[in-house]
Amino acid sequence: MRITVNHEDGGPSIVEADAPISIAEVLNRLDIASSTVLAVLGETIVPHSSTISEDIEIELIVVSSGG
Repeated sequence: MRITVNHEDGGPSIVEADAPISIAEVLNRLDIASSTVLAVLGETIVPHSSTISEDIEIELIVVSSGG
C-alpha cells in the first residue's frame, strides 16, 4: 500500500508498506517525532496508533508548545 504524507516541510512524502502499518510507524520511517504532529485524515484527527491497511493520504499538522 502507499501512504502519502503531506506536511509543511516541502512536498508530500510517500511511504510504501506491504502489510498494515500504524501512523506512528509511518512517522518513524519519515524520521518525524510523533509528539510534534497531529495526523489528519480528511477532516478528522486520528490517533498515531491507528492502523493503515489501504492507500491513503494524511496531513500532518505541527503542534507547538512553550511559554
